[in-house]
Amino acid sequence: MSAQISLAHYLTLGALLFLIGMFGALTRRNIIGILMSIELMFNAANINLAAFNHFLHPQGVAGQAVALFIIAVAAAEVVVGLALVLAIHRNTETVYVEEFSILKG
Repeated sequence: MSAQISLAHYLTLGALLFLIGMFGALTRRNIIGILMSIELMFNAANINLAAFNHFLHPQGVAGQAVALFIIAVAAAEVVVGLALVLAIHRNTETVYVEEFSILKG
């Protein structure tokens, strides 16, 4: 007896991962935790794109190409985000959102 995984299963997984990422991004106090939560949201979008590609256009590669593009953008976002976190940490000695006020005038 084999269980078939349908599009609804993938979309449910993607929605749950996105909600977990959104919850983490809204409730974390640490900048690195916020970046990790945003990455989780990107991965949820990738799961949905790959699932739509597999079930709606099995011979097409457009969904896979977009997913690879999102992975590349997410990698660039991590690099820029961690560089900003490192610069903020050097100036304020903290990575907690509430404890620094660089942008306040």
